[in-house]
Amino acid sequence: MTVIQAERLRKVYGEAVAVEEVSFTVEEGESLAIVGESGSGKTTVARMLLGLETPTSGTITVCGRPRAAGRVSSKERRRRAREIQIVFQDPYSSLDKLQRIGDVIATSLSLHFTLTPAELRRRTLELLESVGLAERHAAMLPKQLSGGQRQRVAIARAIAVEPRVLVLDEAVAALDVSIQAQILNLLADLRAPGGMSYVFISHDLAVVNQISDSAIVMHRGAVVERGPTADLLREPQEDYTRALLAAVPRPGWKPSRRGT
Repeated sequence: MTVIQAERLRKVYGEAVAVEEVSFTVEEGESLAIVGESGSGKTTVARMLLGLETPTSGTITVCGRPRAAGRVSSKERRRRAREIQIVFQDPYSSLDKLQRIGDVIATSLSLHFTLTPAELRRRTLELLESVGLAERHAAMLPKQLSGGQRQRVAIARAIAVEPRVLVLDEAVAALDVSIQAQILNLLADLRAPGGMSYVFISHDLAVVNQISDSAIVMHRGAVVERGPTADLLREPQEDYTRALLAAVPRPGWKPSRRGT
């Protein structure tokens, strides 16, 4: 089943074209990477998927329903939240600094499910455990956690509503390599049982290599290359993709042969 269909997306700010004629689909259980440098238009595409920006032209369908920005009812917002969630690069700025971690998760659950207090606490702790956090973390504030732990909280909050699609916008870019690996392994584990789809926004092809099935490469707002991730990274056809690949700063790294 197709969970996202984007057709000929175009976004213009004044005289600046941020996105030009971008089309792609995401199937149920698929992980699609949108790759490019800062300013390539990839985050603008993510914001349009979430309904945070309105395409100048083109269409977006999420789980069979048109997605557009603008004022919507609280009921519609809750329905949309069950379809698609986002995890941002900076988890600290997206968490309430005065809200304890357990309450962050419980608030998301309460908005979408009718649970008794005991069920709410049990589900909150299950979600924290699923992202590698312990019961003791539920009583902590965001400032008491490391960057990797805060990103785990952001992921737990996003998956609490059981979305069909999870968008990750440079979600591991600010983490060191060892913590990145932990988060990427966690995402792989979370994806397997539920058929959740990912849209992974990144400039880092080493990360893309680990998390995605297919990829599109964006440059100056347009798609310049697309295909299965393993093929695209092993035999890039465009100079821009080759330049991104050459910039991977990890000794000994090479594209996986997954899917071959």
